[in-house]
Amino acid sequence: MDGQQLMTRAAATTAKVVGAIEPSQLTAPTPCAEYDVRSLVNHLLFWGPSLEAAARKEARMPPAAAESEIDLTSGDWTSDLAGQLRRTADAWSDPAAWDGVTPLGGQDSPAPLIGGMVLVEFVVHGWDLARATGQQTGYDDDVLAYVHNETLGHAPFGREMGLYGPEVPVSPDAPLLDRTLGLTGRDPNWTRT
Repeated sequence: MDGQQLMTRAAATTAKVVGAIEPSQLTAPTPCAEYDVRSLVNHLLFWGPSLEAAARKEARMPPAAAESEIDLTSGDWTSDLAGQLRRTADAWSDPAAWDGVTPLGGQDSPAPLIGGMVLVEFVVHGWDLARATGQQTGYDDDVLAYVHNETLGHAPFGREMGLYGPEVPVSPDAPLLDRTLGLTGRDPNWTRT
């Protein structure tokens, strides 16, 4: 199954996790070591408009100068983030989004690379938020297979760029999500302390 066919399903699962986050959980640590729940939500809100625009081959600056400047104290940030996830998925659901190159972060990159990255972000950060807030994710097998394959292909590059931590060894017969998480430097057995 192609990435564009999986976007909406992955985004809906992540949005469900986001919708169940309680305000009291914003300071909880996540498996993504440099982020607590609040800063991971900020990260997704910060980059979401740029990733959405990239599907249309448009350059768009993030909505603030830094991720930390995203304000979660006003408005309904869970609805804002769920809406952004949906808009990003809708944009990447267009097959044309996956053709050619697209601008992101001040440079042109292959559109399939960016689209794959978006799917990986939905799943891995969705899992980060779910684990941090005591939830289950429930991504379907097609989404997990696609994300695992994408992660296998760009994990070394992700580590070089500092996007992923050192690989966490995971048994080759572990669930697909666990193997994907290990590739991104996450311990699939991470628990809140």
